[in-house]
Amino acid sequence: MQQDTLLTAGQQLTASPQLTANESPDAETVIIDTGCANLSSVRFAFERLGAKVLVTDDKAKIKAAKRVVLPGVGTAGVAMASLHEKGLVELIQGLTQPVLGVCLGMQMLAAISKERGGKGQDCECLGIIPTDICELDAQLLKAESLPLPHMGWNQLKLTTNSQGANSPNVHPLFAGIEDGSYVYFVHSYRAPLSEFTLAECTYGEGFSAAIGKGNFMGVQFHPEKSAAVGAQILRNFLQMDELQMNKALMNKALQSNSADGQAGVNKADQ
Repeated sequence: MQQDTLLTAGQQLTASPQLTANESPDAETVIIDTGCANLSSVRFAFERLGAKVLVTDDKAKIKAAKRVVLPGVGTAGVAMASLHEKGLVELIQGLTQPVLGVCLGMQMLAAISKERGGKGQDCECLGIIPTDICELDAQLLKAESLPLPHMGWNQLKLTTNSQGANSPNVHPLFAGIEDGSYVYFVHSYRAPLSEFTLAECTYGEGFSAAIGKGNFMGVQFHPEKSAAVGAQILRNFLQMDELQMNKALMNKALQSNSADGQAGVNKADQ
């Protein structure tokens, strides 16, 4: 069953069945109704920034949105089953606008999750970002007297993939965010550090606090619960559109090619 709710700052209105994202130009951001996520905190965080968002599982409205949020709580298996039931998997995989996965929503962007939920095999995820989701190292955490799940405030370290807040090539999601900023985590599973890591965190081991590939990005932490830093990250996302993402990615590719070329010249001079 498709469910739409047009959300405005300070009020909630039930949208008519005929309403689409294009017919409501102020609601340019869509939060996907996965059917298994508590959307209230994410919704209210956007509302506090004065944004109007549409919560829906309608394919046409998701595809027409200027930007899309993939939320998630619970287990990967249940969340992916819900996306399959709603027929949203291939749609999400084909989106070209900025897409932000939050917490479990980030993990669903990966290839597989080891969170089996009592089943005998790994959970196949969306396969958008080629990394796997595994449980935090329980033995390592025990040795360091750290509880599982990882719950509470912890620090971000921006990686070379996001270039740092003072770089002209900063990833748009982390514009204005400084190394060492604190954000709020609640999770037992994580993405490892990889070439797709935009920000990392340490909790017994290093792991990806944020990952990204192309127009898709995800954060393991909860920006909606991360005070001013989280609000800035959501504000950055609200300023993104497909054109801006393409420009940023092109600039990053040009800088990477330039760096590779310079490295080749330096090597040749040796």
